[in-house]
Amino acid sequence: MRIEFDRDTCIGMFQCTAEWDAFQRDEDDGKADLEGSEEQEDDIFVREVPEGEELDAKFAARSCPVDAIAVYDDDGEQIIP
Repeated sequence: MRIEFDRDTCIGMFQCTAEWDAFQRDEDDGKADLEGSEEQEDDIFVREVPEGEELDAKFAARSCPVDAIAVYDDDGEQIIP
């Protein structure tokens, strides 16, 4: 499972940080950071979701009020927009 985070879209509500500890608050920028991720494009950060943390990653994506987080299954199909 893979998660993508569009940091540019993030508005800093930090709801994702309450759902999954891979998301951290960046108070200086007023946005979240996705720890362990790599920037794929400008402000698009991607990482694999560790086994056992899938539910937390899904909750983080669902909690984002601006849909800045997407989750993909192992076949590359988007399961959380």
